[in-house]
Amino acid sequence: MKMQQTGLKISEQLAHLNPKGAYVGLSNLLRVRFAAQDLRLFVPRAVKSQLNGAERTRFRGRGMDFEEVRLYQPGDDVRSIDWRVTARTQVPHTKLYREERERPVFILVDQRSPMFFGSQRCFKSVLAAHIGANLAWAALSNSDRIGGLVFGDNTQRDIRPRRSKHAVLEFLHQLQEFNQQLRSPIAPPESTKLEAILSDARRMAKPGCALFIVSDFHDYDQSCEQQLFELARHTDVTLIHVLDPLEKHLHSNARLSVSDGVNRLQLPTNDPNFQQAYESAYSKRLDFLTRSVKRLNIPLLSYATTDNLQLLLRERFAA
Repeated sequence: MKMQQTGLKISEQLAHLNPKGAYVGLSNLLRVRFAAQDLRLFVPRAVKSQLNGAERTRFRGRGMDFEEVRLYQPGDDVRSIDWRVTARTQVPHTKLYREERERPVFILVDQRSPMFFGSQRCFKSVLAAHIGANLAWAALSNSDRIGGLVFGDNTQRDIRPRRSKHAVLEFLHQLQEFNQQLRSPIAPPESTKLEAILSDARRMAKPGCALFIVSDFHDYDQSCEQQLFELARHTDVTLIHVLDPLEKHLHSNARLSVSDGVNRLQLPTNDPNFQQAYESAYSKRLDFLTRSVKRLNIPLLSYATTDNLQLLLRERFAA
């Protein structure tokens, strides 16, 4: 009972940090900093090496910070033998390296037109921006290097990974700038495809980094799966899917009128057959995404615009 009351109290305290509205404000992205300090993006795991540093990590490869030379022990990597000391003492010696305590964190946030939609509390674009901000502040509090890519319909902005508050602030400014440019959920002709963004991410995300991709994945297809496969070979990829409840279920007792600003169409939303077809189309797209990342062994998180984001992030990334 006491634990439930404590959890409820924390939830109430963090409620004001949850995303709201159609556009994101820089002040709101800055305010989540202190809440994000409680998040830990990586769970420590033992590395398969005899040459461990002060903190075990999941990094691919060994750290490069030299620590000391000691006598060779069975099981040591022969590539780490110090041949100069060995030749001088006539006894095999091994170099020890301290593992790095940080890894580059690269965050991709989708701010294309289809993200400019929401039926309750906030738009998907706002939710994605808040998720990106939480991840960036959490990485900084863990002394990781932070970089990012914010992409819109026809433009994108790269932030070079740096272990600095200025890198996070630059990332947040870009989130706000791209978010404020959104005007319609209708993508313009020749809008940038997710496949092209993932291909570009392969150039920017260095081997061993942690890559978080925040999007609604509305145009995820077979070509995107191939790009993810290449990314997952050298980076730790996590997909974060944002959605609105209206995308999953469309229930109404009357016909709804929709418009793209030029044409107007009435949808038979009061027809059970139409509702079933609508929900089936969304489920089919989501199932394809789910099966794809499962084949690639990539984590997939899903957050809705109606969710208590801060509470769910703590359930997943609590230190």
